[in-house]
Amino acid sequence: MQVYYFYQHPTEHHIFVQKQLNTEAEIEFIWIDCTRADVVNRAEAWQKEIDQHTPVCLNEFHVKDILNLEHPCAFDTMDEYDLLIFRKLITPDDEIETGEQALEQHENTFGLATTPISFIMTPQVLITVREQGNKAVENYISRIEMNFIRSTQEQNKSRKFPITPLDLSLRLLNSMVDGYLDLRVPLTRRVEFWQQELLQGHRRFTKWNQLLQESMSFQQVENLCEEQIDALQELRDEIVDNYPHLKGKKRSERQDIMLVRMNDLVSHVERIQKHTVRLRASIQAAIDLHFSAIANQTNENMRILAIITAIFAPLTLLTGIYGMNFEFIPGLKSPTGFWSMLVVMLITTVLLVYYFYRRHLVGRGERSVIDLLAQQHKDQRVNLFWFLDYEPIKQSVKETMKEVEKLTKLK
Repeated sequence: MQVYYFYQHPTEHHIFVQKQLNTEAEIEFIWIDCTRADVVNRAEAWQKEIDQHTPVCLNEFHVKDILNLEHPCAFDTMDEYDLLIFRKLITPDDEIETGEQALEQHENTFGLATTPISFIMTPQVLITVREQGNKAVENYISRIEMNFIRSTQEQNKSRKFPITPLDLSLRLLNSMVDGYLDLRVPLTRRVEFWQQELLQGHRRFTKWNQLLQESMSFQQVENLCEEQIDALQELRDEIVDNYPHLKGKKRSERQDIMLVRMNDLVSHVERIQKHTVRLRASIQAAIDLHFSAIANQTNENMRILAIITAIFAPLTLLTGIYGMNFEFIPGLKSPTGFWSMLVVMLITTVLLVYYFYRRHLVGRGERSVIDLLAQQHKDQRVNLFWFLDYEPIKQSVKETMKEVEKLTKLK
């Protein structure tokens, strides 16, 4: 557990931070950063440690939610404090233990693991409960601690510190969400790998199980973004409806600035969600192209087999006829009968191949659809009764048929 005190400078009117109590400056708010190791298996002792620094008394159900490693993103408000549980995707930069030596086992679904971070906010206190190794939070803490070597007058010059717990929470959330944006490049490369695997033609694709897990992992990221957006929208509604409760009575922070930061945070999550949807669509498109190519190849093979069958069918008929066991067959005793039959079979084969070639069924199969459409227009035969399609003649024929029907009825 680490405690950081944010003070208002008495003369410079800016915020500076220290890890010790300072009676000469007015405390703006306190940030208590806790790891899950501080809370798990010692919830009562942790609550007593919190009581030593702040008057916040947590609800027992909220303590259970904080201890729940698989709790989804959620936001809840009470009279004394607000609770935000935000699930973070464990990235390669994090140093969170997920093996057998870990204090808690993170559920690893389809190759992705997430961890919760809890924000307990009051106008004067921010309590965070996170996993040890969360780089987004630890990097922010390291930037704060770098200012300890500076004087209180110079701490706020390089980077302005947050002035409320809500402001600090939004900055921590923004640092975590910005880390997601860096995942777009490796995820895109992963999709390109699967596209190449699916659309290659020199070997059969057999990695369907891995591809299914990849697609489900994108679905998990999409669901995670949806949970995060819902929780952030509830926090945004709380800012709109009850902003003085979040910032305190003495704070001069403007509400529209917090709303801009909140909208920016939500837009970043939405960008990740839309990018994930596009990647899933790309994988699905590659799968569709894969099966289309297989179907096209199968159709091509069936076309070749059908042509071979059509060419050899007349030859089979001829050999079948002259293979019948009759005593008298024309040409049976002729010395040139065999050669004559071979010539007939050869001419039949050449004529069939030429016919199929003219119909673009042999040699130019890739142009068969366009050529067949053109051939249909070219091969239109002359209609001997074309004059009946002429509109005035059609009308005359109809009137004549009506007159004939009237005469038939009179008779």
